[in-house]
Amino acid sequence: MTNPRFLQIHSLHGYPAVLLNRDDSGLAKRIEYGGCMRTRVSSQCLKRHWRVADSVHALKRIEGAATAIRSREIVTQRVIDPLRDDYPEEVVKAVEKAFQKAVYGDKGDQRSNRQPLLLGEPEIQFLAKEAEQIASLSLAEAKGAAEAWTKESTQNMKAMRDQTTLPGGIVAALFGRMVTADVKANIDAAVHVAHAFTVHREESESDYFTVVDDLRRIGDDPGADHIGETELTCGLFYGYVVVDRHTLLENLGGDTEMEMAGEICRRLVHLIATISPGAKLGSTAPYGFASCMMAEAGDHQPRSLAEAFRTPCEPSVEAAETALRAHLKRIDDTYDTGEARRVVSLSGGTMPGAANVSLKGLADWVAQAMSGA
Repeated sequence: MTNPRFLQIHSLHGYPAVLLNRDDSGLAKRIEYGGCMRTRVSSQCLKRHWRVADSVHALKRIEGAATAIRSREIVTQRVIDPLRDDYPEEVVKAVEKAFQKAVYGDKGDQRSNRQPLLLGEPEIQFLAKEAEQIASLSLAEAKGAAEAWTKESTQNMKAMRDQTTLPGGIVAALFGRMVTADVKANIDAAVHVAHAFTVHREESESDYFTVVDDLRRIGDDPGADHIGETELTCGLFYGYVVVDRHTLLENLGGDTEMEMAGEICRRLVHLIATISPGAKLGSTAPYGFASCMMAEAGDHQPRSLAEAFRTPCEPSVEAAETALRAHLKRIDDTYDTGEARRVVSLSGGTMPGAANVSLKGLADWVAQAMSGA
């Protein structure tokens, strides 16, 4: 298919005895669907692990793709701290107050008032250069320039975006950015990620564990020195991701970046298939590759296949693939939207209209479709 608007990626991942994503009480996140409770992994959790993954397919390894940092300490650590050894403290304080307010809002000079903000490396470098130029002035001039920078922060932040390529970094280009202090700095997400959920009823138990003191002496209490309890879950999760090619190209800088868009999607396929949420690594080793993954490229509005599991299926890959296959056929018969498809299946399962390929074959096909090649 030539220049499809949307890429859809469906996946099935299985995990035994894990706690992939916890709520505020320390229990597994859940969602009721189809009249029964399912275990859930939030989209925020999934996106963060794909974003920071340091694998051979890491997004940050793409040539020409700027990295980004999400923090409330960007101005402090990356813009102001480098000035402290070279410029008077009074000057640095004035510059810091101006830049904290410009980046984090009118009350941004107080750390407790700042929200973690995503800034791309080009933006950080722009701010650092501007701050150093002000700090290099005389004391009176620096204070005046800092006050002016605060008053003109809207124009200054616009100049920052206009003078940088890929201003929010590759992370913002993919997953978007919201800046409450400057709505014009917002970036629409090109990658839309659903919360993953188990295709079957939740499977959970409370894990009782003990800790024994290695230096316990003869005569000490023979019992455990610590007793604890945590929840463990098992599950086969359905995941769903959509890439809006038009928005991705816009965020990257236009149609001249089609090759980068293709490479991003190639890596995203690998990351979705092979990068697991990393909670409780030492005690559960929650590593797993996708048992099944299907990619679709087309121009019609995307649609999740979650409805295949509204009635929970048996907790097996074969049962889940059967449910997916039947639901997809019903959609094809009804809507006839004509997406091109490829599928990876460890069990050898098939999907309507989809050729079976390896993960590399799937990633290469996606890259070609999304780059317009």
